[in-house]
Amino acid sequence: MDKHDDPYQEIRDAVRSLCAEFPDEYFRKIDEQRGYPEAFVDALMAAGWLSAMIPEEYGGSGLGLAEASVIMEEINRCGANAGAVHGQMYNMGTVLRHGSPEQKQKYLPEIAAGRLRIQSMGVTEPTTGTDTTKIKTTAVKKDGRYVVNGQKVWISRVQHSDLMVLLARTTPLAEVKKKSEGMSIFIVDLREAIGKGMEVRPIPNMVNHETNELFFDNLEIPEENLIGEEGRGFKYILDGLNAERTLIAAECIGDGYWFVDRAVKYANERVVFDRPIGKNQGVQFPIADAFIEVEAANLMRFRACELFDAHKPCGAEANMAKYLAAKASWEAANVCLQTHGGFGFANEYDVERKFRETRLYQVAPISTNLIYSYVAEHLLGLPRSF
Repeated sequence: MDKHDDPYQEIRDAVRSLCAEFPDEYFRKIDEQRGYPEAFVDALMAAGWLSAMIPEEYGGSGLGLAEASVIMEEINRCGANAGAVHGQMYNMGTVLRHGSPEQKQKYLPEIAAGRLRIQSMGVTEPTTGTDTTKIKTTAVKKDGRYVVNGQKVWISRVQHSDLMVLLARTTPLAEVKKKSEGMSIFIVDLREAIGKGMEVRPIPNMVNHETNELFFDNLEIPEENLIGEEGRGFKYILDGLNAERTLIAAECIGDGYWFVDRAVKYANERVVFDRPIGKNQGVQFPIADAFIEVEAANLMRFRACELFDAHKPCGAEANMAKYLAAKASWEAANVCLQTHGGFGFANEYDVERKFRETRLYQVAPISTNLIYSYVAEHLLGLPRSF
């Protein structure tokens, strides 16, 4: 698309300008230190980019998912990793869509101003994985508060967040008519919870992605921190997943373009046998193929955004966008690494770092196989496979 025809070009230019202040060396150093890009996150928050989807009445920009997705895309396209910040973009949606007027007024202006970070969502458990209805973490109401016991795993950015959205069972599975009932959503103030009923254990992992195991031992949550109606938490969580998957798709698209751009640059500059390697069809054809796949995923991303912003069902499109984008970025990563040859493994080229980062999205936040099963059952009418 010609940049003059892109309705989001102003957003792209502004985000790129901010990202230009944080060159490859910055993110390379953060990765080496297994650190967190505090200065980069602070800059994004101060510029208002992470409060894009919060309505103007609460101090946000009131933009749609399409604009938010462009912000995420550009962060990754500039060589950063939006995994450090994307929770701030979509976790607030649970409060926005299902919170009480009092909760919205209490939290959203502070989130929009960047004074409160809501980076974490506690859903996944060690023994249940994506079988969310079988979660074992319980929240029992007692004397005006809820007492939480249980365990969560792969919960990201807990150590860089003030608030966490938590899913827990308030009615035992055996006592509900439908297995998706009886779960509730809470806002947990991490500043008060950690060390007072909640323990955090970091999980060292392949990517510099701060993620943790959580243990709850009689953690007390005020009754007013329940979001929406008790027992309807699973529905509320599903509401937010379409936004999450579409934003993740946009990040993968940003990665895909980054890999293609770097492969093209290197293929034009690297001379072997007295000619640029990009002149060889064995080099240029895989790069062209990767670019085509990223472009196709890009279209599905905007289709999902269009439906979401029009308040229409978009589960299929969000899932397919995430699948296509994750697949395209991973294929582009392989092509970029292969184009660079041995230099692709050298830290100074940043290919190996981005290679590791984009591999995650074949697995999370929803695995490829689960998207296949969703499409098979809900779009093609095949029998449910699990």
